[in-house]
Amino acid sequence: MFEGIRCYETAKGTAVFRLDAHIGRLFFSADTLKMKIPYSKEEFMKAVKETVKKNNLKAGYIRPICFFGYGKMGLNPAGAPVNCSIAVWPWGKYLGEDAVKVKTSKYIRIHHKSTHADAKICGHYVNSIFASVEVKDKGYDEALLLDYQNNVMEGPGENIFIIKMHA
Repeated sequence: MFEGIRCYETAKGTAVFRLDAHIGRLFFSADTLKMKIPYSKEEFMKAVKETVKKNNLKAGYIRPICFFGYGKMGLNPAGAPVNCSIAVWPWGKYLGEDAVKVKTSKYIRIHHKSTHADAKICGHYVNSIFASVEVKDKGYDEALLLDYQNNVMEGPGENIFIIKMHA
């Protein structure tokens, strides 16, 4: 399980964007696999803030990750230890400053009945990698993923929002 969190430089110092919500989703994602994170949400949030501070990160990206550790093999992770890590690094805008060229991918978003599609499970992102590589090889900046009914779902690294203006 992982999260992708941004932090920003403000007049009051570094601000972590929606830390409580992101850590809540990390724990939700872990619960989908019956993974027991060995820390409380409060301890995890404190560790994120300390990691940002110790690395003197003013603005950038935060990647908390939890995974089943060594000592047990097989597809049933019951009994495997749970390891957690937090990485941080400076990172600018995901898609740059200018408009981007987007292409609809031949790969569809993972079906919600085949997995817990709303959980941030590392393996889900192979789907996004396939889509990204496909469209970048064709000269585009980003992919657009549809669902199995051809409805717009998301980009590999972002949500899609539509603003409908009424005159």
